[in-house]
Amino acid sequence: MKIIVAAPSNGLALAGEIFKYLEADSRVESVVDISDPNGGYPEVSRRVAIQIATGVADRAVLVCGTGIGTAIAASTIPGVRAATAHDLYSVVGAVANYDAQILCMGQNVIAPPAALGLVDAWLDASHDPDGPYGPLLERLKAFG
Repeated sequence: MKIIVAAPSNGLALAGEIFKYLEADSRVESVVDISDPNGGYPEVSRRVAIQIATGVADRAVLVCGTGIGTAIAASTIPGVRAATAHDLYSVVGAVANYDAQILCMGQNVIAPPAALGLVDAWLDASHDPDGPYGPLLERLKAFG
């Protein structure tokens, strides 16, 4: 799995921890950090989302203060689904139900050990297009 990690200035510390964690994980083929300490969350999120939409990477983790701004900004790119999640149920559901390619987290919301545990679950999560959410996701994709 090819993964991108990125953050603007208010997410750099947690993004750095996540990058190190992913770099050491055998499930990860490659991980790239494209954080920008001088950029804002809209620009950083857009760069990441474009790379997901064009197939440069399979998934990404975006970190800002709350994870909300990055999710909103990344989701403006057609075909990209970004979800803010700080608990196990939401992290797994974001992928299993909605095939979210981008996990967004807030540095001001979650402690690094908890975030790394959720990233671990996120790596194992997969979407089943034949599951109950498969048809709903197809309807969502049809919106454009």
